[in-house]
Amino acid sequence: MVVSNELFYSALPANEIALSELLVREELFHHVPGNWHIIITDIKNSTAAVASGLHETVNLVATGSIVTVLNIAYKAKLTVPFFFGGDGATFIVPPSIIDQVMNGLQLFRANTLENFNLELRAGTVPVNTVYTNGEELRISKFKSSAILSIPVVLGNGLAYAEKVIKGEDYLFSNNAVADTELDLSGMQCRWDKIEPPQDHHEVVTLLVIAGAREIQPKVFSKVVALIDRIYGVAETRQPISVSKLKLKTTFSRIEMEMRARMGSSEVFKVIYNWFTYLLGYVYFSTQKGKDYLARLVSLSDTLVIDGRINTVISGTEKQRLLLEKSLSLLEIGGEITFGLCVSKESVMSCYVRDLQDDHIHFVDGSEGGYTNAAGMLKLKLRNAEKLPAGDNKS
Repeated sequence: MVVSNELFYSALPANEIALSELLVREELFHHVPGNWHIIITDIKNSTAAVASGLHETVNLVATGSIVTVLNIAYKAKLTVPFFFGGDGATFIVPPSIIDQVMNGLQLFRANTLENFNLELRAGTVPVNTVYTNGEELRISKFKSSAILSIPVVLGNGLAYAEKVIKGEDYLFSNNAVADTELDLSGMQCRWDKIEPPQDHHEVVTLLVIAGAREIQPKVFSKVVALIDRIYGVAETRQPISVSKLKLKTTFSRIEMEMRARMGSSEVFKVIYNWFTYLLGYVYFSTQKGKDYLARLVSLSDTLVIDGRINTVISGTEKQRLLLEKSLSLLEIGGEITFGLCVSKESVMSCYVRDLQDDHIHFVDGSEGGYTNAAGMLKLKLRNAEKLPAGDNKS
């Protein structure tokens, strides 16, 4: 009898211990089932797109790939781990929905190319391929706030899958199911650029990889503890605060979301949505609206651990200089390599299924925080001759 493991991730307990402790508790991590699949999406030439001022569009498209996958998983009554990366995303999905997901992403890819002239690339690798090539993929679940749990991945399995997918030039099936429909319901880009909370002066987007696989858990624990020590706990370094949120109400911003979601921007639809956005001002002044905003902060996705540390934090220049100095010492010692980008604001795109607890908000540093931090990281790796010159995500 074949036992289904579709609920593998859903059944994982959410660990409420400190993240720095979780990372070194081997017994709290579990191997992803071999019959699951890794999916990676990203935008080709995203660095150039960000440099030309399209950073918000890049973020919106990355969010759209997540919404595409999560809507399919939701209809199948499944929970799947996913990881936002600024210009793309990574997913680990069970075999029952892999074909639907790849077809959905193909439709979203076509929509993105037609409406924004951006090429979304995507590919998939079976988890078994990771294991047969000697790589690890272990996952745990971390309760990062009172109402949000996130996946935490250790091992280089996702990085290996990314190399394999890129080696196949992001091969994409051209055999879409005829009755497949693109479902981007719930995707929003409601908020304008967000200034740091009061007494914070800048937003830092940070990427960290371990120098060697065997020291990854210990080194990541050390880096998380270092951030805690310099910036304080997650709540104190959160770049999103209710007082700094501002709704977008310009036609151009709403039109961009309409094009991403529906592939068109008919004027009456834009006007309708513009008035809907204006009603948001009224809603957010009510108690229910205020409760939503409070939950929004707790449900902001500012930390991703997918075999590397990806985080967006806010603080002062003094704190950031101390962080850079401390990370540089670890880098000199061969324990880590890091990339970092400093900006004055953060940007946020959202996936909202309902206004109670079923929403999540994807955060990046403005002007392409993750993309620029990744560029710095790749340059360091190339200079250290750890990454071939042609292996460039962007």
